[in-house]
Amino acid sequence: QVQLVESGGGLVQPGGSLRLSCAASGRISTIYNMGWYRQAPGKQRELVAVSTSGGTTNYADSVKGRFTISRDNAKNTVYLQMNSLKAEDTAVYYCNSDIRVMMNIRTYWGQGSQVTVSS
Repeated sequence: QVQLVESGGGLVQPGGSLRLSCAASGRISTIYNMGWYRQAPGKQRELVAVSTSGGTTNYADSVKGRFTISRDNAKNTVYLQMNSLKAEDTAVYYCNSDIRVMMNIRTYWGQGSQVTVSS
């Protein structure tokens, strides 16, 4: 019924930039939070950034000042602009959104995008 489709991952050198996109599609009634998580090898999935439907944004301390989350509500899309990338940012990045379909609200996940920061 609802899909989150990510794009924009890849390989980048330390200090470089990447932008991730995540578009929601399907029988969507309302989109609430939209955010990004990441999971590095051998580590737990962690929150990177979140954008609420009210316009509030929150970031993990490790990415503050380097990453920017934004959303285009007309396109049901959330973006993650990642600047000054470090090796420790290497992970699979997942978008995440709380979406209402008819009377049901649940959390949806994207398919994951590999981001590798290496020289």
